[in-house]
Amino acid sequence: MTDTQREASAKPGSIYWKRNLAVSLIGSFTTIVAMTLLLPFLPLYVEELGVTEHAAIVQWSGIAYGATFLAAALVAPLWGRLGDIYGRKLMLVRASLGMTLAISLMGMAGNVWQLVALRVFVGLAGGYASGSMVLVATQTPKDRSAWALGVLSSGIMAGNLVGPLIGGALPPLIGIRGTFLAAGGMIFLAFLATILLIKEEKSPARSRAAKASGGWKSVADKRPVIAMLATGMLLMFANMSIEPIITVYVAEIVPAEAQVTMISGLVMSAAALGSILSASWLGRLADRIGHWPVIAGALAVAGLLLIPQAFVTSPWQLIILRFLMGAALGGLLPCIAAVIRHSVPDSAAGGILGLSVSSQYVGQVAGPVLGGFVGGHIGMRAVFLGTAVLLVGGAAYAWAVRPREAETSNMHASADQLDA
Repeated sequence: MTDTQREASAKPGSIYWKRNLAVSLIGSFTTIVAMTLLLPFLPLYVEELGVTEHAAIVQWSGIAYGATFLAAALVAPLWGRLGDIYGRKLMLVRASLGMTLAISLMGMAGNVWQLVALRVFVGLAGGYASGSMVLVATQTPKDRSAWALGVLSSGIMAGNLVGPLIGGALPPLIGIRGTFLAAGGMIFLAFLATILLIKEEKSPARSRAAKASGGWKSVADKRPVIAMLATGMLLMFANMSIEPIITVYVAEIVPAEAQVTMISGLVMSAAALGSILSASWLGRLADRIGHWPVIAGALAVAGLLLIPQAFVTSPWQLIILRFLMGAALGGLLPCIAAVIRHSVPDSAAGGILGLSVSSQYVGQVAGPVLGGFVGGHIGMRAVFLGTAVLLVGGAAYAWAVRPREAETSNMHASADQLDA
């Protein structure tokens, strides 16, 4: 790598990047908590809205929960592209204000159809966490990008972990409808912090390039981007494919029936906790040794850790293995975002990162569906072993398509020339 190319690949980024990272971290954590706190009481709220039959309650709860992610997957690339043209901060302002309104209105829903419609609106208007990823990825110095994205990713995963805990504690104190209003108030504070504290330098050149480029067309080498889209989908698939069978699987190895739900909760939380603790460290490692070795290594280690999970005889064995698997996968989201950021011009970064978010939502939807089908028709061990094969295959694919050092240098230089 020449001195010129090295300088180009380590652009200083925004002078406000540390402040923007802190606000984005707090805002993403807050909005994710507000989005996930309904999980423990969603069936109760559906019943309160007039659904009485048990099967219908379960069905409507699934529809209401999944509607947000389906809608978000459809519009994420659009919001990313609009952010390229009109500014990334504007997208965060839009998302936080839209989520404030939608989640507050959920507490005033009169029937289940209104609840589902508002959940769809949250997906369409939201996207604060994914928008924060775009802002941080494009404003952080390139030699610190994976670390910064790892810190942000830890905050997002912590929100997913804390949200259901708050959702279990608040309704007995202030009621279900009051909990939605409190969540809307939390996001409104994130809205105010975003407006007042986040700083984004104007870039007329980027805006013109974004309008003219068409996003995907401006990417010179699409192989790394396609690989990262596939990796993001595989990551979420691997995380979610086990979720439908965890409780049933734990019941087979826990002697006391009363402990099944508690142990299942610990198993589900262990992977998230491992990812929270490892994300920033693996991001820093990727900044030092390169993103591709960390991506391939994380997928391979996680795949190998799935094999003994299929043969555990104690719940604590499963908890430890899930924690280690989560720790291995924790660095993938920041590395995926960093590789995409390094592979595309700044004028297309938001749109392409939006596609990455959509691919992750596809994995998040497909994982539970296929995992439940395989677990029910073939066996639960087949879910672990099949997912292991996919992860190891993904590791081999990522290693095979990784750009060589010379290609990476040219890619960084060409992307920066397009930015200029």
